[in-house]
Amino acid sequence: MDDTIRLLNKLLEEEALISAVLSDRRKKSDPCSKVALRPIQMKEELLYQAEYHHRDKVFHENRKPEEVPSLVEQLLRDRFKQAGLFSGDGDYTILANKPDREKILSAPPSKKFADLSHNREKQYLLPEGEPCDFLILLGIMTPEGKIAVRHRNKFRQINRFLEIVEDCLPMLPEHPLIIDFGCGKSYLTFAMYYYLNNRLNLGARFVGLDLKEDVIAFCNKTAQTLGYEDLSFQVGDIAQYSRDARADMVVTLHACDTATDYALIQAVHWQAQVILSVPCCQHELFSQLDNPDQHAILKHGLMKDRFAAILTDALRALALELNGYEVSMIEFTSLEHTAKNILLRCIRKKIGADAAEKAVEFAELCTYWNVHPTIASLVKK
Repeated sequence: MDDTIRLLNKLLEEEALISAVLSDRRKKSDPCSKVALRPIQMKEELLYQAEYHHRDKVFHENRKPEEVPSLVEQLLRDRFKQAGLFSGDGDYTILANKPDREKILSAPPSKKFADLSHNREKQYLLPEGEPCDFLILLGIMTPEGKIAVRHRNKFRQINRFLEIVEDCLPMLPEHPLIIDFGCGKSYLTFAMYYYLNNRLNLGARFVGLDLKEDVIAFCNKTAQTLGYEDLSFQVGDIAQYSRDARADMVVTLHACDTATDYALIQAVHWQAQVILSVPCCQHELFSQLDNPDQHAILKHGLMKDRFAAILTDALRALALELNGYEVSMIEFTSLEHTAKNILLRCIRKKIGADAAEKAVEFAELCTYWNVHPTIASLVKK
């Protein structure tokens, strides 16, 4: 590793090292998937912060510049086969399948400066500047890793969704089956596949479902081009879809009106450990709402429409809770840039002692507003 040590010492002496990333684990059982280093300014001292990326956590430690070469050498010998060094003078890739016979490749610099701020802007799970195959193929990212201005909102939304997914990973088994109802062009499905399988090596299996044949054809072709072997797409109706095997996680984003309900019902039937749902177009209750005592709300179409959406999601949450799910309402910016930005994050626990009380509360709400929602079938069950 003498050449690697000399290169690192040179870059550190010139304070030219912008960042370093060690990856490609020697042992798949190693819980750490990668280690990233970057310079930070702590008061008057220049340090290098090491980020150890585990399945559901990131650990940090700060090292003095003179400690970095020995740390990188140890990690390459014991844990990783590859390292990328990025500097203002050039980028270097270290291939260390055999640590004592490493190979160093060089290229022009791709990064112009280092952010030394300790309290820096939040880092994305899929950071800009690191080329990502599905983002490039879908036109969101350039081959150099840059995000086009018109796609920046979508890029942020994808990362926001992955943060929510990452929080749910401890609840999922090994090699989980994830089904996306109403997948559309599947930006988020491809994002989940890339992050869970290509980054975290979880071996997750994915099925996307949508009614539009041209959309499904596009998605299958894209998955084939990317080599995403455990990802398939099917044409089908959420209300009619059935599968013998249980799904470990069900995702339904912007499924229109009662399509969301059928997806939730199916997810509960499968006893899915995690459900992530962004409801859309909650029209079912709009024409049913009727309560003479609430005329001040119901006489205004706009207010009635918004209240119908709130009531619909409240009833959905109650129905899921009495079926043993812990439900959280999270603000999530929709991919269509609409006001439909509430995400229901549902984690399966167990049916609690208050299930009967929640069933009564559900029935009372329906009676008070004179509504008969599709999700009620979960309460009758």
